[in-house]
Amino acid sequence: MLTSTTSDLAVAGLTPLSTCDWPGQLVATVFLQGCPLACTYCHNPSLIDPRVPGTVPWTSVTDLLGRRRGLLDGVVFSGGEPTRQRALRDAMLEVRSLGYRVGLHTAGTYPNRLAQVLDLLDWVGLDIKSVPRLYAAQTGVDGWDKALASLRLVQASGTAVQVRTTVDPTVQTAADVAELTALLAAVGVDEHVLQEVRPDGTTTAYREALCEVRPGGVE
Repeated sequence: MLTSTTSDLAVAGLTPLSTCDWPGQLVATVFLQGCPLACTYCHNPSLIDPRVPGTVPWTSVTDLLGRRRGLLDGVVFSGGEPTRQRALRDAMLEVRSLGYRVGLHTAGTYPNRLAQVLDLLDWVGLDIKSVPRLYAAQTGVDGWDKALASLRLVQASGTAVQVRTTVDPTVQTAADVAELTALLAAVGVDEHVLQEVRPDGTTTAYREALCEVRPGGVE
């Protein structure tokens, strides 16, 4: 079980107002430290190392929520990979107690931990990174099975979900993306949202590789 307290939560950043992190909702977005993936296009690599302590006290989040009642619809926990943190459930419970809806951004890397917070979620943005054979090339780990297990858990729970993929042209071709869409459709995904890779914040080597396959890719 995820047994912890919110004082253990490593918060790396807080966006007081976002209109894009949960479609159709005005939210505050809480960025949690630590991620087991090393995606080629990661634009916030400072969030990867789980040993880095948080820089935003959890009380800063709850203070914001106390001031924003009636102005915000909910809170999105993002990352990094939020389900890595054992205090996540406690934080979600506190957010709900303040009268807010709860959303989650996840790559589905910890399906067992995801299962332990699903009852608190109103919406999930689930990132399915690539087709199985390219998953490790895209993320640095062989995580397709866990991502698929997480998708099935969310579907079974009835929680609203948006399944999306950031298309990395240095790894994936248009045919690979079409194959992934077909795989997802076969397991009941009605809409597969494709996102264009953003070069800002990525490594110099990645931006150079992106320019080779997408001229102007770093503009």
